Amino acid sequence: MSSKSLAENKKKGIPVINTKFFLGIGLAIVLVFCGAMIYTGFAKLPTASVAPEDRETLFQVSTIDALMQGVFDGILPISELKKHGDFGIGTFDALEGEMIVLDGKVYQVKADGRVYTVMDNATTPLAMVTHFNSDFSVTTGQPMNFSVFSTEMSARLPSQNMIYAIQMHGTFPQMKVRSIPAQKKPYPTLTDAAKNQSVFTYADTTGTVVGFYLPVFFRGLNVGGYHLHFLSDDWHTGGHILDLEVPAHAIIEYDITPAFEMHLPTSGAFTGVDLSQDLSEELARVES
Repeated sequence: MSSKSLAENKKKGIPVINTKFFLGIGLAIVLVFCGAMIYTGFAKLPTASVAPEDRETLFQVSTIDALMQGVFDGILPISELKKHGDFGIGTFDALEGEMIVLDGKVYQVKADGRVYTVMDNATTPLAMVTHFNSDFSVTTGQPMNFSVFSTEMSARLPSQNMIYAIQMHGTFPQMKVRSIPAQKKPYPTLTDAAKNQSVFTYADTTGTVVGFYLPVFFRGLNVGGYHLHFLSDDWHTGGHILDLEVPAHAIIEYDITPAFEMHLPTSGAFTGVDLSQDLSEELARVES
């Protein structure tokens, strides 16, 4: 409508429709609709389960690079560790054995290959725990070893820049695990300590894989990628996983863990150790 026509209508008392106003309303509706569609698309991605904040936190004691350099003295009692999670992995004072935390109970696999329950007054120099609540699952399409599993399952994650707690129960055609015996002072490096590790290989063993996937930016703090331990259903065998055969149709449960908390030693060897080094190559050899 021309400006002349608008003026004439005003003189005659005819209501004038402001087309710019309605165009603005129309544009706003379109933007809201588009925003809703975009949000709906993002909402299809797995999200962390609704739970109290501390249940969505990975709690870690010390750093992997400190352990690599022989900081083996336990600094946190197991009784305190259990306050921060019911699921996790780690080791014990003097590097004695492998830790598995499952359903709120703490187990120790010693160098003899046997599984022991752990007293609350035991301590840990390195551990990581959370409260496990499954957010999504992935099913394997074919049998795969640890190397293939790590590559394929990493590619199927919603994002490789997030922390995931991982649980997988089943019967595994092959399970290769290790445990390191208690070390004596002066402590060696983890690389040297691992030279005396006990390695066990089990066939058709049924149990639970417990562990975490951590992003690459955790380098120096923890093991990047998949870090997994195993505990058999009969509590007779377990340890740090060196290799395994994951069967086809295995279900891997993932818990997205968006928060991170770290407990650091305030005394002892940790305060003087040089943590500026890049130990990623040495760690890769120890982990495999």
